[in-house]
Amino acid sequence: MSNRLTSVAIVVALAAGLPSAHSETLLVERVKQEQGAAVPARGMTMGQVEQRFGAPPNKLQPAGGDAPQHPVINRWVYDRFTVYFERDRVINTVLNRASPNEIGPKGSVSSQ
Repeated sequence: MSNRLTSVAIVVALAAGLPSAHSETLLVERVKQEQGAAVPARGMTMGQVEQRFGAPPNKLQPAGGDAPQHPVINRWVYDRFTVYFERDRVINTVLNRASPNEIGPKGSVSSQ
């Protein structure tokens, strides 16, 4: 019984010295919560994305396009997500970090 009580006391002491897990949000948790949210689907055209979601607040500088095997990749940054296009078709949509406390990939910051 005293071993169990000692173990509990150690766990409580360790937890008191660690940052609260409740103050941070994991990106994976938010993605699960927002899976039903509307985001551009793979294969949509730029025109379809703009018609459904409006003009993006930020269009990042295109990348690639220097060779046939390196197609032009465009990135449109909306408030909640970033859309990646190969030429004019959606290839992926990634949720942006919701807050500085969210643990996950860091978003790119660019201004034009």
